[in-house]
Amino acid sequence: MTDSRRAAVLGSPIAHSLSPVLHNAGYEALGLAERWHYDRFEVDEAGLPDFLGTLDVAGEGWAGLSLTMPLKRAVIPLLDEVGQVALAVDAVNTLVFHPDGRRTGDNTDVPGLVAALRERDVTRVRSAAVLGAGATASSALAALAQVCDGPVLAFVRGPERAAQMRALGERLGVDVVPQEWDRAAEAFDAELVVSTTPVGATDSLAEALSAAPREGLGALFDVLYHPWPTALAAAWQQQGGVVLGGLDLLVHQAVLQFRMFTGLADADVVGAMRVAGEAALSAGV
Repeated sequence: MTDSRRAAVLGSPIAHSLSPVLHNAGYEALGLAERWHYDRFEVDEAGLPDFLGTLDVAGEGWAGLSLTMPLKRAVIPLLDEVGQVALAVDAVNTLVFHPDGRRTGDNTDVPGLVAALRERDVTRVRSAAVLGAGATASSALAALAQVCDGPVLAFVRGPERAAQMRALGERLGVDVVPQEWDRAAEAFDAELVVSTTPVGATDSLAEALSAAPREGLGALFDVLYHPWPTALAAAWQQQGGVVLGGLDLLVHQAVLQFRMFTGLADADVVGAMRVAGEAALSAGV
């Protein structure tokens, strides 16, 4: 058994991941870098069982793994226990190895999103909207279950995605009202908008917002971080609205993982991770 401790992020593709930058910055900030190290590994769904099966967890000091697409759902059957939040959204992004050999999984995207909003004083809203219907939209709905007192409009493409969002809302206790994507500009009326769409998908909304400026914009949480700002985030900020980005989510979910892996429940590494993440993005890492 080694004194060193390890963690890593798995996914495919994985070269773009900022997780090693964030976690290693946390180790440096707390003086843990001599013992702790965080890596990345290219692993797809087919290779995940073999990867986990061949890890020498005790001998190499493995504490845990971060999981990104396409592994968040694929890992669930390989775990001994899954947290309630992860079960609700059918997505595990954090695997913890325990001394007794158990593998447990949880989801830090949801509480990370809530923590990022809280940092910007967005704690309760009466209305919200979600743009998109993918895995991140599911996490957004779970987070909105904790901060939104009213209905959530879900702007999606097609009846199948509308049905999926409505069903997820029922499981989470959120009143989800699906809307056609071509009406997405109506999201501007909500106190909180969470955009979970790919790069470029909301550019037309940015144009609409710039063409018809609005007073009293609420908060926009755009989960993209590269390129940043997105056109929608820039237009929103120009009109005085509160804007959060993908780096905010990455940092806060990583802090929660960091605490789970190290066992340091009160570790304050938000600032160190944010500075490292901003530097990496500026450098094009």
